[in-house]
Amino acid sequence: MTAAMPRGGPDASRLDRWYETDRPEYLDRPDTPREAARVRRGLDRLHRLTGGYDRFARWTLAYAGRAPAPRVLELGAGTGGLSRRVLHRHPAARVTVSDVEPGTVAALRAGPLGAHPRATVRRLDATAVDAPDLAFDVAVFAASLHHLPADAVRAVLREGTRVAGTLLLIDAWRSPLLCVPAVPLMFVTGGPAHVHDGLISLRKAYGAAALRELAATAGPEPLRLRMRFGLPGCLVAAVSAPG
Repeated sequence: MTAAMPRGGPDASRLDRWYETDRPEYLDRPDTPREAARVRRGLDRLHRLTGGYDRFARWTLAYAGRAPAPRVLELGAGTGGLSRRVLHRHPAARVTVSDVEPGTVAALRAGPLGAHPRATVRRLDATAVDAPDLAFDVAVFAASLHHLPADAVRAVLREGTRVAGTLLLIDAWRSPLLCVPAVPLMFVTGGPAHVHDGLISLRKAYGAAALRELAATAGPEPLRLRMRFGLPGCLVAAVSAPG
């Protein structure tokens, strides 16, 4: 049932189902590398200008527990802005920065994170993480969940809660009202390409009801899930193994 579940959840309204789209983003298309590069730059500017990286890093460390040297895994790291802020905010944190795209991983290794003594850059698939059980205190997957179909999200939930004590998911809050203030901000930071992908992202975002359903069906037992709204318009979900 969840493979074809609406992004708004099993009981999504007709309006919410109309709002949803299956149109691909430039980031998900192999034939639009130039536009995808503009979107990545736009996202990076957006998070730097709005303090997004700082908020994400603060939330991540809050779920790392009281470990003196928290072990943090970032999945789908992109430009690595979140990981850089985690390392800056916590002087003892050790961060594994990962992405599934070889080109992205190469760029991360060639940048500041590749030379940082407390950072390790790896190519990892968030749906099949090559790491032992509970190798990390917290794993974070930010601004990426909406790119995945339901079955892949369930795999991320299983893997994230296997390799880390807490899996922190950060993505757009599902609401058409967010489109109005988002469009001018996305245009300023990344131009038409960023607006294109940003609007699709908002329309593909998983709602709270959908995430509850996916966490309940991700494994033999329902995963523990705590969700809240985070400013300026984020779904913040902490997922952990049952028991």
